[in-house]
Amino acid sequence: MTEMPDTIRARGEAWLARADLRPTRQRVLLASLLVGDGRNRHVTAETLHDAVRRAGEKVSLATVYNTLRAFTEAGLVQEITVDGTGSYFDTRLDDHPHFYWEDEGRLSDAGHEALHIVDLPAAPEGMEVAKVDVVIRLRPKR
Repeated sequence: MTEMPDTIRARGEAWLARADLRPTRQRVLLASLLVGDGRNRHVTAETLHDAVRRAGEKVSLATVYNTLRAFTEAGLVQEITVDGTGSYFDTRLDDHPHFYWEDEGRLSDAGHEALHIVDLPAAPEGMEVAKVDVVIRLRPKR
């Protein structure tokens, strides 16, 4: 693996250890790219794959998809589906709304201070609401 600063690699390894995921070369690389600098981010499998290539590494796009799925199942990232054709993966795990910038195909955090979900429809019998995703779609004014 390309030499990366020890703190970035250590953050990636610690992040994997929190979820008890085996630190394979690919997982450590992807984890380090996702959380190594200590900031939250929103990625698609494709944008993370591009970051891998920019880092001078070789990991297949299929491996990136599979690893993001494993990170999601382990509770390290949350998956945000915007339009049914693709998913974003968010390293910030608390409930919060998102802006989807249609002209850029980009997802970002939206302020939650003014958002108040007052009431939800009753869940069907035998079901409970697990999560509410709020994605606010943005486009340039016409």
